[in-house]
Amino acid sequence: MSLLHLRFFFSMAFAAGSPFILSSLSHAQPDVGLAKPAIVTPEKTSVAGAAPPPTEEVKTIPGMPPVLNPKNIYSETSGPEKLSPIVAHDLKRVYVPNLRGNSVSVIDQASFKVVDSFKVGRSPQHVVPSWDLRHLWVTNNAEGRADGSLTPIDPVTGRPGPSLPVDDPYNMYFTPDGKFAITVAEAHRRLDFREPLSMALIGSVSTPECSGVNHAGFSGDGRYAIFTCEFGGYLVKVDTVNRKVLGYLKLSKGGMPQDIQTAPDGHRFYVADMMADGVFIVNGDRFEETGFIPTGVGTHGEYISRNSKLLYVANRGSHKIHGPKNGPGSVSVIDLATDKVIKNWPIPGGGSPDMGNVSADGRYLWLSGRFDDVVYAIDTQTGAVRKIPVGLEPHGLTVWPQPGRYSLGHTGILR
Repeated sequence: MSLLHLRFFFSMAFAAGSPFILSSLSHAQPDVGLAKPAIVTPEKTSVAGAAPPPTEEVKTIPGMPPVLNPKNIYSETSGPEKLSPIVAHDLKRVYVPNLRGNSVSVIDQASFKVVDSFKVGRSPQHVVPSWDLRHLWVTNNAEGRADGSLTPIDPVTGRPGPSLPVDDPYNMYFTPDGKFAITVAEAHRRLDFREPLSMALIGSVSTPECSGVNHAGFSGDGRYAIFTCEFGGYLVKVDTVNRKVLGYLKLSKGGMPQDIQTAPDGHRFYVADMMADGVFIVNGDRFEETGFIPTGVGTHGEYISRNSKLLYVANRGSHKIHGPKNGPGSVSVIDLATDKVIKNWPIPGGGSPDMGNVSADGRYLWLSGRFDDVVYAIDTQTGAVRKIPVGLEPHGLTVWPQPGRYSLGHTGILR
C-alpha cells in the first residue's frame, strides 16, 4: 500500500465521529436491484401541493451527519469560515480533467495560471472529492471500455497516486453516511456500490431503463437519490439504504437531462436538460415534475451559491455531445426564492461552459469550456469572465478546498 493510500486509510479509520467502516471482500453482499422495475411513479409520500415544510428536526439515515438547518441543507458550506480543519493545509487549486488529453491540468486560484499537469487514465471525466475530504478521485471511465480506473490526488501536494482499476467510473458519489462510494457505470446502466478506500465492489443496482445514467442529487435526509438518464429523458429514484430502484420518471419535454441539484429545502430538485434548454423542477418525495425554467442553449451544469439563494446554470451553447467552438454559451442565475432567472452572462466571443464549482468565498464560478479547451473563472458579482487555456476537452473540474463537513461526490457537493 502506498503512502498516499496509508494516509487515506488512517484518516478514514480514525477520524472523530466517522461512520466509515472498512469492508472485506469476504463480506461482500450480493448484487441487488437487478430485477427490471416498472416505469411508474412511486407511491406518494405527501399530500398534493408544494414540498412538505421542514420540521424542527430532519431524521437522517444512521451514520449521516445531522442536518443543522432544516430549511437549508447547505448551511455548513456558506463560506471560508466553514472550511473544515481537515482541509487546512490543502492547496488552493482547480483540478481540471481533460477528457481527450488523458490528463489533469492544475490551476492556482490566486494567479489564474496552470501550475501543473499530469497524466491519468483514459478519458478522465470528473474530479471527485471523497466523503471525508481527504482525497480527490479522477474518474477515468475509458468511455465504457475495460480499462477504466480511479486516480487519487493528494490535496496537500496536488500530486496523483497510483490508479485503481474500476469498471466504467463515469462519475462517482458517496452515500451520505460515508459507507459506500457509488461509481456510475454509465455504459452499463448500473450503479456500483463500493468500499470507499479500496474501491472493492460490494454490490450493484441495475437501472435498465436509465440509458446514460449520469448525475445525482440526494434528499435532505439521505434516504434516496435521484439520478439523471441522459439518453432516455428519464430520472431514476434509488433507495440509498436498501440499495434498490424505487421508480422512473419521464420528463415532459426535452429528453436529455444532465446535472441535478437538490434545493436547500432537501425535497425539491433542479434538473438541467440539454435539449429542453432549461431546468425542470421535481418534487423528489412525490417524484413528480412540478415546473420548468427556461435558461439557455444546451443547459448542462448547476451549482448552488454560497449563500444558498442562487443557482448558477451553465448553458453549453449546443445540443450536440461534441459541439462547435465559440458557440452561444452562457450562464444563467436563478433566484431560488422565486425560481426566476435574474441574470444571464454570455461568454464573451462565445464558449461552452460545462461543469465545475464555486470558490470557497463564493467570488468565482469556475467552469470548464468543454468544446473550447479552456476554463472560465466567472466573477459572480459582475459576470466578468477570465479564460485559461488547459488540455483537450476539459470536463468535470473541481475547485478545492471547499467549505463543508463531508462530500457527496461529483465535482464537490458538500454539506
